[in-house]
Amino acid sequence: MRAGTFAFPGKRKEPLNDARHVRNAVARFDQVEGVTEKERDAAWRRIRAAARKFGVEVSARGWRQLMQGGKTGRSRRSPRSG
Repeated sequence: MRAGTFAFPGKRKEPLNDARHVRNAVARFDQVEGVTEKERDAAWRRIRAAARKFGVEVSARGWRQLMQGGKTGRSRRSPRSG
């Protein structure tokens, strides 16, 4: 598969070659580690373009929304009192 077929081409992570893979890339976006915010911005643009191409609806307005409740989001939550 060509590097350009991936959301994160430098890491060859999250292929975007069909609707199933696009949905998977959105679902696993918060699990990709070792990438910069700039790389995430570019990956999100690739995912959105692939979603349009394959007719996949993406409800998140941006990748940061996907991080809420993911690995990164957990550390931002305030601890429970009690």
